[in-house]
Amino acid sequence: MPYKPQAEPGKTDYKADVQITRLGDKIGDPVAAATFPGHILRFRNDRWDRSVGLDMLNEQQWVDHFGKFEPLPDNLDPPLALRYHGHQFRNYNPDIGDGRGFLFAQLRDHENRLMDLGTKGSGTTPWSRTGDGRLTLKGAVREILATEMLEALGVNTSKTFSVVETGEKLMRGDEPSPTRSAVLTRLSHSHIRIGAFQRIAYEKNEELMRELVAYCLEYYFSGAQTDDPATELFARTAQEVARLAGAYMTAGFVHGVLNTDNINITGESFDYGPWRFTPYWEPGFTAAYFDHEGLYCFGRQPEALHWNLAQFASALRLISDSEPLVATLDDFPKAYGVAFTEHFCWRLGVISEGFEKDRDLVVAAEKGLAQKSVGIDQFFFDWGKCESLSCPDDKTREFAEFRALIAERERFRQPVSDYWGNPEPCSMHIEEVEWIWDAIAHDDNWAPLMKKINEIRAMGVALRNG
Repeated sequence: MPYKPQAEPGKTDYKADVQITRLGDKIGDPVAAATFPGHILRFRNDRWDRSVGLDMLNEQQWVDHFGKFEPLPDNLDPPLALRYHGHQFRNYNPDIGDGRGFLFAQLRDHENRLMDLGTKGSGTTPWSRTGDGRLTLKGAVREILATEMLEALGVNTSKTFSVVETGEKLMRGDEPSPTRSAVLTRLSHSHIRIGAFQRIAYEKNEELMRELVAYCLEYYFSGAQTDDPATELFARTAQEVARLAGAYMTAGFVHGVLNTDNINITGESFDYGPWRFTPYWEPGFTAAYFDHEGLYCFGRQPEALHWNLAQFASALRLISDSEPLVATLDDFPKAYGVAFTEHFCWRLGVISEGFEKDRDLVVAAEKGLAQKSVGIDQFFFDWGKCESLSCPDDKTREFAEFRALIAERERFRQPVSDYWGNPEPCSMHIEEVEWIWDAIAHDDNWAPLMKKINEIRAMGVALRNG
C-alpha cells in the first residue's frame, strides 16, 4: 500500500477541550500576551480554520483572538508558557522554555483529534531570558512557506494558522534592521516536546512524569494499550519520528535546528527558523549558518532524530526499565528505512512493494540523484507526470538502474491534474524565498506570496489525487 498523507481538512463546529490543566501548575506558567501598537491581518489559513470550527470568525474577531489574544470561548484564560529543557546542538540547557510563545487554546478538529493553538512572537515569558519575545515578519512569512510546502509534500507538519503584523520595529543581527514584526499562531497536534520530559527527569519528579506519559497516550495516541505506558509512548513516538525523518529526506528538506526542544511527541514537524530545501541530493547541505559542523545537515537528519529519541529514552528511565526502551531505539534504523522508502514511492506515484524491493529502487534513485545532473524536485516531477513508467527519455546514464527497476512497478496515481502540465515543478529554494520577502519588504506587495501558496496547494492536490 502507498504512503498516505494527511487528507484535505474537513469542516467541523468549534469544540473547546482544555486538557493541559489536568497536569497542574508544574507544566507551564500563566502569561499575558504583549500589547502591540498595530494589528494587520496578513495571513489566515482558510483551509484549516474550518477544521477547528473557527471559519465563522470575521476579520475583526480573528484579529481580536490572534492579534490581541482575547481568549476563545471556554478555553485557556490565561494562556500557558510551557516549561521544558533541551539539548541544543547536543549541549544540555536547563534554562529554556516557551520564551516567545505560549499555548493559547485547545480544541477538537474534524477528526476529533485534540489540537493545540500555540503562538510565536507573542511577548516575553518567564523563559525569555534576554530575548524580546518578538518575531520578525520575515520569520513569519518563512514559516508560512515552510509549512505550506511540507504539507503539500506529505510531511507531518504544524500548520501556520495566522499571521498578524504588529507594527513594532525590531533589531536583529542576522537581517537588515530595524525590521517589521509579527505574531504567528500555529495549529499543532500536540505542544508537548521531548524537552518537557527531560525537564521532569532533571527534577526527578516521578509523579509528574507518569501524569505526562498518561496525558500524551490518552490525547495523542488513543489511550494506553499495555501495562507499561512509558515504553508504549516511547515506541509510538519513535515510529512517528521515523516517519518524519523519512519524509524530510524525500522532500529534500533541512530543518536546521533539530534540538530536543524542537521535537514533539507526535512526530509533527514545527518551529521553522533557518530551514531550507536542498536543490540537489547533497547529504552535506546545511540550512543554518551557525551549524558549523553540519550536525543537522540534510544527510544527518535521521541520525539527529535518532539521537534525540535516545535523550527521550534516557528521560523515561525515571519510570521505565531500560531494556524495552533500548530495543525500540535499536529498531529505529529499520523503521526509518521503511518510512523513507514508502514516502519515496508515494512521491513517485508508484505502489510500495515492501521494504526490500523499495530499498533497491530508492538506492538506485539516490545514486542517480547524487550525480546532480537533475534536482530533487525536477526528478520527482519528471517521473510523476509520466503516464508510462518507461519515461522520461533523457538522463539515462545516471538513472539506468533506476529506470530498469521502476519499469517493473505499477502506478497508484495517474497524472491527471493540470499541475503536471506546468513547464517546471513547484519548488521552494532560498532564492525564491528571498524574492517573495523582498516584494513585501520593499513594496508591501503580498501578491507573490499568495500566488506561491496557491501553486503549492495545487501541487499538494496533484500529489494526493493525481
